[in-house]
Amino acid sequence: MDPLSNIIALLRPHGCMAAGLDASGDWAIRFERHAGMKCNAIVRGGCWLSVDGGRPTRLEAGTCFILPHGRPFLISSSGQRNGMAAETIYAPVPHGGTVVHGDGGEFYMTGSRFLLGGKTAEVLLAPLPPVLIVTPGAESAAVAWALDHIAAELREPRPGTALSIEHLSHFLLVQAMRRYLDSGHLMTGGWLAALSDPQIVRAVAAMHADPGHAWTVEDLARRAGLSRTSLTVRFRRVTGQTPIAYLTDWRMLLAAERLRRTGDPIAGIAADLGYASESAFSVAFRRTMGTTPRRHARSSAE
Repeated sequence: MDPLSNIIALLRPHGCMAAGLDASGDWAIRFERHAGMKCNAIVRGGCWLSVDGGRPTRLEAGTCFILPHGRPFLISSSGQRNGMAAETIYAPVPHGGTVVHGDGGEFYMTGSRFLLGGKTAEVLLAPLPPVLIVTPGAESAAVAWALDHIAAELREPRPGTALSIEHLSHFLLVQAMRRYLDSGHLMTGGWLAALSDPQIVRAVAAMHADPGHAWTVEDLARRAGLSRTSLTVRFRRVTGQTPIAYLTDWRMLLAAERLRRTGDPIAGIAADLGYASESAFSVAFRRTMGTTPRRHARSSAE
């Protein structure tokens, strides 16, 4: 798979919950800290968004905003600083339903929340900003398509609506990430920044395609079309780490997922990922994941 597909697969989005918000008048809704990742999309009208008490940002129809760290946020019609608790407003509405606030008709937003894959997701999401805002543009037709279909499913529930919303929400997440990568946002640090750089991403794709290969910086530089020095400098500037450090982290994330879902011996996993000894692999795993391979496997099984 390509790097973005690899990463979203390791995030393991599951347990999707979705609902719509149809509002009018003067309103403000406060969402507390949440588990997993939220992906919200404005279909009609506009609102102000404030994340974790920060300065409000105006969002218009066609805009998506993704909250990868579960930070509290507030949306409002006119930039208010306080609002009603979302739990109160959404409590009567089942998965796939729509909340009507006021008389409705002026503002419509779809919201999806995904639970994610534990420690692996935490490591992957750590470099991302508190909110990713995906603005409408020439390349956002797929985002608009997903928004329209989620909105239709929410407004007129039919047999299979819950499953349709879950798959459409996953599709929306991929498309929103693509749009964010294409948007020209200044990104510093981590895999999202790596995927946004047209030369760095070639080296990243090579590492993802064959993580067990004995990659050298020279090998990766050739893939990226850069000199060894240029790749090292550019990779560190863009991602905050060296190419080999990125490769090590990627290998450990793959190892963590394999330990979670299989009973394969640690020595075999280490060898498949390019490690000559289990001890060297274990040291690298603990540095990235914060625990030993055995403890990770045991806690995953529990």
